[in-house]
Amino acid sequence: MKQIIQSFKTGETILEDVPAPKVRPGYVLIKTTRSLVSLGTERMLVEFGKANLLQKARQQPDKVKMVIGKIKSDGLKPTMQAVFNKLGQPLPLGYCNAGTVIAVGEGVHEFSINDRVASNGPHAEYVCVPKNLVAHIPDNVTDEQATFTVLGSIGLQGIRLCNPTLGETIVVVGLGLIGLMTAELLLANGCRVIGIDLDPKKISIARSKGIIGINPGEGSDPVKAVMDLTDNIGSDGVIITASAKTDEIIAQAAQMSRKRGRIILVGVIGLNISRADFYEKELTFQVSCSYGPGRYDDTYEKRGIDYPLPFVRWTEQRNFKAVLDMISMGRLDVTSLITERVPLADYGKIYNNMGNKDAIASILEYPEVGNPADTIKVTDGFFAQGKGGIGIIGAGNFTGMTMLPALSSIGAPLYSIASASGVTGTALAKKYKIGKSTTDYKSILADPTIDLVMITTRSNEHAGMVVEGLKAGKHVFVEKPLSIDRAGVDNVLAAYDGTKTLTVGFNRRFSPHIVAIKKVVGDAPMNVIATMNAGAIPANVWVHDMKVGGGRIIGEACHYMDLITYLTGSRITAVCMNALGVNPEANTDNASILLQYENGSTGVINYFANGSKDYSKERVEVYSLERTLIMDNFQTTVGYGTKNFSKLKTTMDKGHTAQFKLLSDRVRNGGGALIPFDEIINTTLASLAAIESLTRREWVPVR
Repeated sequence: MKQIIQSFKTGETILEDVPAPKVRPGYVLIKTTRSLVSLGTERMLVEFGKANLLQKARQQPDKVKMVIGKIKSDGLKPTMQAVFNKLGQPLPLGYCNAGTVIAVGEGVHEFSINDRVASNGPHAEYVCVPKNLVAHIPDNVTDEQATFTVLGSIGLQGIRLCNPTLGETIVVVGLGLIGLMTAELLLANGCRVIGIDLDPKKISIARSKGIIGINPGEGSDPVKAVMDLTDNIGSDGVIITASAKTDEIIAQAAQMSRKRGRIILVGVIGLNISRADFYEKELTFQVSCSYGPGRYDDTYEKRGIDYPLPFVRWTEQRNFKAVLDMISMGRLDVTSLITERVPLADYGKIYNNMGNKDAIASILEYPEVGNPADTIKVTDGFFAQGKGGIGIIGAGNFTGMTMLPALSSIGAPLYSIASASGVTGTALAKKYKIGKSTTDYKSILADPTIDLVMITTRSNEHAGMVVEGLKAGKHVFVEKPLSIDRAGVDNVLAAYDGTKTLTVGFNRRFSPHIVAIKKVVGDAPMNVIATMNAGAIPANVWVHDMKVGGGRIIGEACHYMDLITYLTGSRITAVCMNALGVNPEANTDNASILLQYENGSTGVINYFANGSKDYSKERVEVYSLERTLIMDNFQTTVGYGTKNFSKLKTTMDKGHTAQFKLLSDRVRNGGGALIPFDEIINTTLASLAAIESLTRREWVPVR
């Protein structure tokens, strides 16, 4: 299928061939008929992509600080590789879609095949959208009109926050597409509406709809004009839908407001606020978040759990429905805002002329297409029959920034890659000369040319996909953790018969620093202290979700359980974990974990998210037979009391490339598992036991 994407690296906007998405549980698969180009938002993205690296840095100073911090901890080369990899990731454009439902996922009962719907899907011939971001189109509303649903809901949410009442005067600053729809919805609400913009054409459109238009470019003072129109009382509310870097807009909004007026920001402006302006009038100021309640809440958007209507009257989806109803009733005229209709194949007429001030709303028209293909050929790659063919399931950050660069460097035969959207997988396939891109991971399991399946999806999917891979007769690599619960471990145990190898991404044991330490200490009993200065991750990121990511202890601290197991040459028998603060779900990323081993060794893992980023991210201390070895950030290892070892210094090397090279060689040429299966299970059970220990507040045996 065809989809419009934007490259942040080159600034190029491309109509790309990508595999069509597969419907997922809780989602709806839609065949697109029309989509609306959001000229404001998409223009900013296109312009950002075209900017050079220095200009990009100036626009995102917070990101620059993060890069500087990463250089201090990881070094210049790996940091710049990460930056360029991030910039190389394609961005799907668009979020105003209308079309026809062609498939519904498990658990979706609100929609049926052939329903006409509006959604926030991108500019693509087929889109897969969570059910709470989809709304039915009324019979008397065309698909073309329905493409305005999402942008209309952005304006509507700003109105709801402003809370206007019948007869109030509301000013709308910025009469772009969202501004014009906001103003018209305010009129329908019984308000007197004043619109401010520098574009005479937009002022003319506003006036034709009954909006009082003010153009500062024609010499009008907007503050004085509003005060004159309100008998020097000032406006009851100001909704800012403009996009500008100046602070003048917020200052004028305050000056034209009445005492205790409300100012709502929907657009993007400078926010250097004068305290005096707000203090003297006791003004309220609020930033509106996109489509309404539910936005950026994975529970609502991705899991489809709705907010109860008696308590949250207007959610994203209910705002969608309200906009469609207003169009249906003739209260919101969007057809008059359309300035051009362009076939999808001619998308360049819009994107190559994003600075066209005459354009208000640009509609993309989609051709009739056949059944969507979920797999496409990207390159000839390694399609010859032979051992060692690799199929990758998952195209996230780890795959693109760590795994594929390592696999490519060793010349691994990359046959196919699966991703949910098809966009990231296709981009990675092109970059690393992977034969096929697919949105159907089961096609990889069924492909006889593939011997090794590598799974890098979210943690809750790992165990199930491992089982599928083993049952399909494939060697399996899965990024840690193997499982986030005991049921997953049991399923893997039942599926594993030893005929194919299973490897978990415990790469640290393959680092030259850890290999060197192991060579020095041998199998003698030892004390190991491992510290992970992991850094904080926002609470809404999926890794914290115990049902999706399993939390950071199960998902990340398991690395060091495996590492200590490797160093001690023994198995964990019991675990005790203590955490900072109290969390009833035993979900923490500030904890100390004690490990008991069969051979008498002990391990301590300090996993902390509250440390300084200026300090090393990872550190290992080993004490054994009057010898001490200290590994710092996989760059330096120093030995004390060691006869044949004093120091090892390298660029940062966490063992990824070594692990992937050994794995690829074993699959091609034969040999046992890289990590003994019983060690993988022991480490996984130990990570689960750590969470249980925190809940029970006692030592928990691992069995």
